[in-house]
Amino acid sequence: MDKLVCPNCGTQIQITQALKQQLEEKIRTSEKVKYKEELEKVTAQIEAQTKKRLREELQEQLEKSDKERKSLEEKLAKEEEERGKFEKKIKEDALKNAEEEQRLRLKEKDLQLEEIRKVNEDLKRKLEQGSQQRQGEALELDLEEKLHAQFPNDEFLPIPKGIEGGDILQKIVYQGKSVGSILWETKRTKAWSNAWTAKLKEDLTRINASEAILISQVLPNNSNSFDRKDGVWIAKYEHSISIGRFVRFLLTNVAMVRSSSAHTEEEWMKIRDYMMSDAFKHRMRTHFEVIKDLNETLDAEKRTTMLRWKKQESIISKIDSNTTNFYGELKALVPQLPQIEGAEGP
Repeated sequence: MDKLVCPNCGTQIQITQALKQQLEEKIRTSEKVKYKEELEKVTAQIEAQTKKRLREELQEQLEKSDKERKSLEEKLAKEEEERGKFEKKIKEDALKNAEEEQRLRLKEKDLQLEEIRKVNEDLKRKLEQGSQQRQGEALELDLEEKLHAQFPNDEFLPIPKGIEGGDILQKIVYQGKSVGSILWETKRTKAWSNAWTAKLKEDLTRINASEAILISQVLPNNSNSFDRKDGVWIAKYEHSISIGRFVRFLLTNVAMVRSSSAHTEEEWMKIRDYMMSDAFKHRMRTHFEVIKDLNETLDAEKRTTMLRWKKQESIISKIDSNTTNFYGELKALVPQLPQIEGAEGP
């Protein structure tokens, strides 16, 4: 049999089978109680840590979502302001174009009323035949007003008798002296005619003008917005002031070179040849094409910006809805979840 030594007196005690089983049962019971206490303690710690971690993760997620929402709201507000500026610019441009068109229409109506007072029994036939002519005259009057405003020091003279191709004769005055002249003609038709430039070139020679400019709503097929054909500058109406400014600048520079003793006749001829060259024509054509491209790019950017605004509004709405749903699901699982400002709001 097994013996157990007393730790106090050293006496050996025989351990019977019953005593052994009793001691083992007591030890097992003690271990179970201790294990149960440890298990409950660990379980309580895990639950506390889990709740703390969930609260911290929730708080962090909500703070991150709130920052993202505020950032997007600020960005949207900024783009909303930009959109307001774009819309204002579009409205201003539309109003300006409408006013411009209205001015032309009013001039046409004034001409119509003037003709009505003069016509007789064939009024209807003459009005139908003269519609295209009235449009051209309205364009001519409007162009002349713009030229007067742009070049107030120049003189605008009546076209000499016998010259049918010209509409406006601009005498260029620079530093108090006449340095050249430009013969203008306007066309407001739906089709281009090659005979126009040849006829205007003849009229240019008859009145001894320096340069001729033909303003037309339509240009030859191989021309975009500006060209030089048969010795005549041609451009669309929206570029009339620009082409006038270019040609006037060249004529004043040619005059200064010719009047200066420091320059030779050869230098004057070089400037004159440059003004008539394809290089100058291509340079001016590039200028007008760049303006056209910039206008087209601006229109495309306006459309792109509108689409981007709509997309960002949708993203903000989804983020806000997702955050609210996430908080609601956690609130259902943990009713005692602390209140977070804004999480339960609309």
